[in-house]
Amino acid sequence: MRFLSTRRRHPAAKPLMLLLALVLVGCVYALVSPATSSTADTNVSSQAAAGKAIFETNCSSCHGMNGEGTTQGPSLAGVGSASVDFQMGTGRMPMARPEAQAPSKRTAFTDEEIAQVAAYIASLAPGPSIPDSEQYTATGLSAEEIARGGELFRTNCSACHAIDGRGGALPNGSYAPSLLKTSDKHIYEAMRTGPQQMPVFSKGAMTDQDVKEIIAYLSTIHSEPNDGGFALGGLGPISEGLWAWIIGIGACVVVAVWLAKKGARAR
Repeated sequence: MRFLSTRRRHPAAKPLMLLLALVLVGCVYALVSPATSSTADTNVSSQAAAGKAIFETNCSSCHGMNGEGTTQGPSLAGVGSASVDFQMGTGRMPMARPEAQAPSKRTAFTDEEIAQVAAYIASLAPGPSIPDSEQYTATGLSAEEIARGGELFRTNCSACHAIDGRGGALPNGSYAPSLLKTSDKHIYEAMRTGPQQMPVFSKGAMTDQDVKEIIAYLSTIHSEPNDGGFALGGLGPISEGLWAWIIGIGACVVVAVWLAKKGARAR
């Protein structure tokens, strides 16, 4: 102790004490941290290994044994776990045969199996991850936020999906699918990953709050009661105006021609 006390004013004392403190903190962290991190890494690696086995059996014929892509299917490096969750969760993948568009159908895989394949694809390269529920849950939004979601949807989405999300035809045999029965999570994932003909909406172009407002708008209009009448494909005022011209103006023309003929006969 006398030795330490006599040298505590030495110029090298403070740097040495700081170094010893850092070493001590590092040792404590090394004792506590590795068990947790190694367990997490083991869980992820085992999940990815199980997903690779499922992938090789069901997906590799089109996407390659390592997801590198073939002439039948694109590379999956960088598509992220969100893309896998959307494509397999909606039954679009695996496809029975190459088509212009992968139709939505009942999935043949469990949620656990989809998560395993998603973990494997995520291990190939960084990409969009499966979202947490708070990223897409749109409950509790105000009327102003829902109205703004309607504006965003009409500006960015209605040209393909129609004004109320019923979907519509696209060139070359493709189509924008109906959103009437699409889950909120899958809408979010589709916007972030851009499946097939759909563009990618990054967080820089459209924030999570923007996506929530769009989802809230769709949920609101889809929950409204059907008052009857023709839906006109959900195309909005364009189709309604067209029918007004065809039926309204057409009827006026027919009546005018009939009156003219009747007047000519009376003379």
